[in-house]
Amino acid sequence: MTRKIINFFDKLEDKTRAKLSHFPLIYALLGGIGVVLFWRGVWHTTDFVTAYLTGVAQIDLFNIIDGPLSFVVGTAILLITGVYVSAFIGNRLIITGLSGEKKLAEKTEEEIETEEDQIREMKRTLNKVEAEVTKIEEEISRHHPK
Repeated sequence: MTRKIINFFDKLEDKTRAKLSHFPLIYALLGGIGVVLFWRGVWHTTDFVTAYLTGVAQIDLFNIIDGPLSFVVGTAILLITGVYVSAFIGNRLIITGLSGEKKLAEKTEEEIETEEDQIREMKRTLNKVEAEVTKIEEEISRHHPK
């Protein structure tokens, strides 16, 4: 039973993402609304609980439903659009986790220096390629003036 529910929502997310990917502005708008509603729900629920425990808030239907409803609607939007994980964990963290890469805080000084050396070498190579392209462009313009 649980597996069927998970499969249903997984397929719903896939279909929604496939359709929304053709409309990036609407996709971004829905993702933004979902994030705002999620955090509004967390904020309002926390405020209500704190106010209730300190005796400031009265229990009425609006106060009880307001925060949790925002939280649930925001979570639903984020899950259905496939933004939930990337909004809170981040794509880079997911990619490094899948590839087995370490977080920057876990890397040794030697590993960081090695990466910096590799970046410097790539910059040197890129500068050489840029210089070669410039030479080729100059050569072409000398032989084929416009």
